Amino acid sequence: MLTTLVLLLAAATIAVPLTRRAGFGSVLGYLLAGIVIGPGGLGLITDIDAISSIASLGVVMLLFLIGLEVRPQRLWVMRRSVFGLGSAQVVISGAALAVLAHAAGIAWSGAIVLGAGLAMSSTAIVLPMLGERNLLASPAGRDTFAVLLFQDLAFIPLVALVPLLAGSSVPDHVPWHDVARAAAAIAIILIGGRFLMRPLFRAIGGAKTPEVFTTVALLIVVGTAFIATEAGLSPSLGAFMAGVLLSESEYRHELQADIAPFEGLLLGFFFSVGMSADLQLAVTRPALIAEATASLLVAKSVIAFVLGRIAGKDTPNALRFGLALPQASEFSFVLFGAAVAAGALGHGNAAIATLVTAVSMVATPILFAGCEAFVIPRLMKRAPEPAYDTIDAEAAPVIICGFGRFGQIIGRVLRMYGTPFTALERDPGQVEVVRRFGNKVYFGDPTRPDMLRAAGAEQAKLLVVALDDPESVLRTVEVAKRNFPNLAILARARNRWYAHLLMDRDVDGLVRDTFYSSLHLAKVALTTLGVDDEAAERAVVFFRDHDEKALLETHAIYRDEARVQQSQQQATDELASLFEADKP
Repeated sequence: MLTTLVLLLAAATIAVPLTRRAGFGSVLGYLLAGIVIGPGGLGLITDIDAISSIASLGVVMLLFLIGLEVRPQRLWVMRRSVFGLGSAQVVISGAALAVLAHAAGIAWSGAIVLGAGLAMSSTAIVLPMLGERNLLASPAGRDTFAVLLFQDLAFIPLVALVPLLAGSSVPDHVPWHDVARAAAAIAIILIGGRFLMRPLFRAIGGAKTPEVFTTVALLIVVGTAFIATEAGLSPSLGAFMAGVLLSESEYRHELQADIAPFEGLLLGFFFSVGMSADLQLAVTRPALIAEATASLLVAKSVIAFVLGRIAGKDTPNALRFGLALPQASEFSFVLFGAAVAAGALGHGNAAIATLVTAVSMVATPILFAGCEAFVIPRLMKRAPEPAYDTIDAEAAPVIICGFGRFGQIIGRVLRMYGTPFTALERDPGQVEVVRRFGNKVYFGDPTRPDMLRAAGAEQAKLLVVALDDPESVLRTVEVAKRNFPNLAILARARNRWYAHLLMDRDVDGLVRDTFYSSLHLAKVALTTLGVDDEAAERAVVFFRDHDEKALLETHAIYRDEARVQQSQQQATDELASLFEADKP
């Protein structure tokens, strides 16, 4: 067993960093590590059953963490996407894949298992893939997350239903004893989680005793899994319920931090069950593997794309939604294993499905990256211009470009002072949110001169550029300077670099993001440490003046990195000596 653990850890240590660096995530690394050292690869590990118990514990911890994320309030807000779009994707994809499997000669019991397992998609691959491209907040990203969340919820009943497909006869009476035992176990978990877990964490002092807290967290996960197992239920179900019950507690984040390392390592062992992928199949039956993988990718992509269009998404977002979900899931391995153990799926078909799952996981990031590089840009170029609002208000002395958190504060102060303004925001979602609270804002792109002109730039006195995208800030400033030279311009700078770029464009004033709020928090930190208010205020003002002076002095050399670094070091040394001299 020790040799097996050493080999697994060594293979994962090599493979996981490589796949993460390549942008494919850690799951693919675990899969490849298992394939390489497994019986179909180098043959370093042949007894796959030796790690099955460790692997199943990793799955239990994964379901507990999923339960922590599935807060009831969050489910209610996303209910339409989760239960509408999610159920449609799982049911339609599962049915289509089951029909294809049956058409390939697999019995209906095995075909249904394959359809259900392959209809799942990999959360561990999809979310990092979208996050690296900043697409999680996009319409496609939100819908993808909703579908993945539904799949996480659907996985537990799917595993529970697998034995029904094994062909055993249905009992002629209800096994009330088993039902009562299962109900009692669920009641114990629910009641214990509701009334005992929080007092238990408070009794041990919460996260103030980290070693005890970690022990109790592991005890809850393993204990609820044990209770469910003793009642004849899935251990994952017990851990999942415990996670949901603790999802609203004040200890949720500490629990995630404590369980995640164990879950990641143990789940890595589980993914090393990828070693069960029979590489000989890729050699002896390459056409079958290629055909099955292509059928899976095409079927799920087309179904998800059509569902995305039905849900009202435009073509680029529907395409992203479709190409994010075509792979099979980490849950597919569990489902196939349960089906083989129950006799619902043959070993040969499970081996083919396991290899197809692994190949689909490898293929998805490549397909998605290709689509983002070559297809999406063409579709975005052909997208029609948005229908911007017609501005019918009288010209105001101030125009605010960008009405997010930054711009709204400016607008509220101006409104309090009785100064009218015209607000432009190019994010339609933000416009809808702001209008919901009774604020007047127009949907428009301030980087376009005709939009600024329609907003009254020719009559206005001041343009406040508060956009969150620094490149858009620069473009808006350039357009305003070129077309409305009499307009005073105040701009938002993301950092020192963009502050210098705005200084190049001769704006009338600029404010760096978080600069003044950071100074205020620094003052609060000093007073919290016992420094009197006057001394803390003097230190903050002293630093502010010195930093703004350094910003002006480095403007002439800001493109010379070596000189900037030298200047900043000199300024830091000077500031330290001045602070030292100012101390009483």
